[in-house]
Amino acid sequence: MPRPEVSRQIVARLDDLHARYSPTPQDRVVRYYTPGRGYHGPEPGQDHQEFGISLASLDGEVYCSGLCDVRFPMQSISKVFTYLLALEDHGREHVLTRVGVDPSGDSYRSIVFDERARRPYNPMVNAGALATADLVLGADPAEKLERVLELMRRHAGNDSLAVDWDVFELEMQIADRNRAIAYLMRSEGMLEGDPEDALALYLQQCSVPVTCQDLAIMAATLANGGVNPRTGERACTRRYVRDVLTVLYTCGMYDFAGQWAYEVGVPAKSGVSGGILAPIPSKLGLAVFSPGLDEHGNSIRGVHVCREISLRLGLHIFAAEEEDAMLGLRAPAAQID
Repeated sequence: MPRPEVSRQIVARLDDLHARYSPTPQDRVVRYYTPGRGYHGPEPGQDHQEFGISLASLDGEVYCSGLCDVRFPMQSISKVFTYLLALEDHGREHVLTRVGVDPSGDSYRSIVFDERARRPYNPMVNAGALATADLVLGADPAEKLERVLELMRRHAGNDSLAVDWDVFELEMQIADRNRAIAYLMRSEGMLEGDPEDALALYLQQCSVPVTCQDLAIMAATLANGGVNPRTGERACTRRYVRDVLTVLYTCGMYDFAGQWAYEVGVPAKSGVSGGILAPIPSKLGLAVFSPGLDEHGNSIRGVHVCREISLRLGLHIFAAEEEDAMLGLRAPAAQID
């Protein structure tokens, strides 16, 4: 349990960050995401000031600043959990035959594949997410979806997580590109099941609303080796957490992943609804929500906040030991299976 003065210091720092980044970003806001419409440019009079920062320690404490209770669809952040479930269902070697772990260098929605290996480049691009959705085991589509949701709920410690069916229906209306990817993958032998089932599961997982606080706890659970620090429940198999965090470090931030790894240096996954999930192994879980997006589809405020927190707290994976200033947030290593 952190000392009260440490907790106050953490909240004060988060409030300072929130205040400094609350004004309209100087970076050009390229687009926003609205369920059912996908990407669209800024519109006159549009208010996109929603902004929250949440940090979860490995002893179960959660610190928030700003709008941390606003619900928004997970979108691509959901890919993290479907990939994890595919690993648990089939193991590392089999999943690698179906989806790679290399950055594509292209937009997450590009219709490109690893031609030599005949698979999508990684599970964080849309083609790879469709492949992992196809890998989820279940007697029928409803059981597959329920298994994905249960995994998300365990990570968040929130049993109420569920699909927003209105969002899903709207997403299905604008799914032409993802549908094209799915059918092309089937024609190339990259999908074994029905492309429509894989597409539906993918869009359903994307349509699960979460809050910034939910995301921080999900990130902390991954950072804690798969044990939820608030509930104490093991949410996933520990040995696959390493695989997931590695892919998040190299591929999680769309085609900005290399620069993110260079500047911020922590595993992370963004979503076009404005969320960023960042599990910092053995230290903490970080989440930011702000819907103004840059040219890569990442939250502008989110990238700035994560960069500054990483710098100030010495979180970069290759930071020198003397850069580490964790404010007492270290916790014992998570239990091992």
